[in-house]
Formats: sequence, structure tokens, C-alpha cells
Amino acid sequence: MEKKITATINFVKKELTKAESGHDWFHVERVWKMAKHIAKEEKVNLLVVELAALLHDIADAKFHDGNEDIGPQKAYTFIKTIGVNEDIAIHVTNIIRYMSFKAQIGSVPFSSPEMNVVQDADRLDAIGAIGIARTFNYGGFKNRLIYDPEIKPNPNQNKEEYKNSSAPTINHFYEKLLLLKEKMNTLAGKRMAEERHRFMQNFLDQFFDEWEGNK
Repeated sequence: MEKKITATINFVKKELTKAESGHDWFHVERVWKMAKHIAKEEKVNLLVVELAALLHDIADAKFHDGNEDIGPQKAYTFIKTIGVNEDIAIHVTNIIRYMSFKAQIGSVPFSSPEMNVVQDADRLDAIGAIGIARTFNYGGFKNRLIYDPEIKPNPNQNKEEYKNSSAPTINHFYEKLLLLKEKMNTLAGKRMAEERHRFMQNFLDQFFDEWEGNK
């Protein structure tokens, strides 16, 4: 198993050399470590968890013209080169295909305990202090406004609305980040999400006080 993980790490590092820094190797590494931490409390196949965590952002659709097949396909092709059996390869590929926030809008045809672990690890990296940093980094990458009081958040977007949104960065907190605490699957994920959620709420309170000139 160790050789498979090492090969996967080397592959991911190479593939993400020029990635946007909110979705780069360091993001993947954090998710991988968190997934292993959460997995200690869950009955899961650790190889599936680790491979899915390491490969989950190998080709994020938002950096590939919205194509949601590239990531799963690239992951599957790579997995088959490291001697993993077909059942595990398909399981990992399905996790990558269905674990994102966008993919979870509407009905979802796949679930597993392993996906619950990796999904929670990825969601935890989207909230808290690092989540805030990643959110504004991506907003800057896309040249989006920080905030516009005239553009109201829409927390009830369908998949296409979410996928095509170009709203100010602050809206993303209300359209995704603040919703994640209630979507955690595992007990460990739920525990860690509480503090990170509070941190975001405190940040937003401070942000709006400063925006209005109250502090």
C-alpha cells in the first residue's frame, strides 16, 4: 500500500505544479492528512480513502471549462497503472465524481463510508481560517468583486446556477461555506466543523462592521 500511495503523491505533485494555490498540492495534502485522521474513527477501506483524497482535485472541472469527466477519467487511468484492482479503481473514481458540493446538489446516485470521510476532509479545508484564505484567493484569481451590497446571495441555487455563478466572494460564504457544517457526515467532521464555522461567522461580523465604518 505504501508504494501505491507514494506513487500517487508523486503523480499529484507533478500534475498540480501550476495549479491555483487554493487547489494545489498543499490543499490536497491537507485533505489527505485530514481524511486519514477522520478515518481512524470510521470503518473504511483506508486505501480507497487515501487514493480518493490524493486524487480528488487532479483535474477540477472549474479549471477545465466545466468538464466534470476529466478528473474522474484521469484518476481512473492513473490508478490502473499502480496495480489497484478494478473494484477499488471504480470506487475511488465514483468518490471523485460525486463528492463535490456542486455534485451533491439534487439527487446523488452514489455514496459510501469512504466518500463520507473524504468529503468531510475536503469540506473542512473549505471552512475556517484556511477556507477564508482559499475563498479570497480564488475570488482574486477570477477577478471577482470582494462584496457588492446590491448583489444578494442565493443559497438555494440549482447546479447550473452554482456552476455559472460569478457573484462577489462574500456571497460564497452564504451560498456554500456556511452551509457545510450541517452537511458533515462523520462525528469527527461535525466536531471540527463547529469551531471553523464560528471562526467564519466572527470574520463576517468583523467584515461588515468595517464595511459600514462601525469599527
